[in-house]
Amino acid sequence: MDFEIFENTVRTVFPEINAEALGQFRALGPLYREWNSKINVISRKDIDNLYMHHVLHSLAIAGYMRLNMPAVYGRLISAAHKGTDSEEGPVTVLDIGTGGGFPGIPLAILFPTVRFTLCDSVGKKILVAKEVAESCGLKNVETVNARAESLDRQFNYIVSRAVAPFDILMPLIKGKYREGVFCLKGGDVVEEIAGLMGRYKLQKGMVHVWKTEEMFSLPYYEGKLVIFLEGDKNRQK
Repeated sequence: MDFEIFENTVRTVFPEINAEALGQFRALGPLYREWNSKINVISRKDIDNLYMHHVLHSLAIAGYMRLNMPAVYGRLISAAHKGTDSEEGPVTVLDIGTGGGFPGIPLAILFPTVRFTLCDSVGKKILVAKEVAESCGLKNVETVNARAESLDRQFNYIVSRAVAPFDILMPLIKGKYREGVFCLKGGDVVEEIAGLMGRYKLQKGMVHVWKTEEMFSLPYYEGKLVIFLEGDKNRQK
C-alpha cells in the first residue's frame, strides 16, 4: 500500500517520470528492508513508511526545484529523457551525511544524468547506500566513506537531510559548492536562519524557505521545510 500511494503521488507531482525510474523506486522497498534488518539506517518502527516518510521526503528537493527553479529542473529532466548530460555539462551534487542514501538515492533515480556523491563518515551506513545504489543499477552514484570537510572537490549543489544546524554545517561545506545548498529541515528555523544570515553576511534574497506541505498535502509533512541557500562564489572564497 505504501508504494502505491507513493507512486500515485509521484506521478501527480512529477508527471515527467518514466517507467524505468518507477521500477527503480519499487526496488527500494525490498532492498532497504533486507539491509535494514542487518544495519539500522531507518528506524525499524518506521520502515513500513519508507516511501512516504523517506523516499518522498527526499524528492521534496526536486519538488522545490520544479516550482521555484523551473529552468534548472527542466535542464535536468530534459537530460534524463535524452539519457545524456545537458549541453552545459554534467551537474554534480554532494549529499552530505547521507546515512543509508537519503536524499541522494531517490534524487539520483529521478535525475539519472546528474552525478551524485554520497558521503558519510559511518562505514556501515555508506555500505548500505552503496549496495542499494548498485542493486538499483544507478551508474550516476558514487559513495564515499569520509567526512565532508575532507573532500577536495567542488560541486554544483549540496543536499542534506536533517544533518546539522547551519552553524555546524556551513564550515563543513565551505568552498565545496557553486550554485547552492538544499537542506531538508523541520520545526522552527527562524533563529537558525537569522544566525546564518548574520554570521555569513547573506543578503535577504539568498535564503529561501519552502513548506513541503504545499506540494505533499499529508500530515507527515506539516512543519517540514526545504531551505535553499543560493551559491555565492565570492562569499565562499
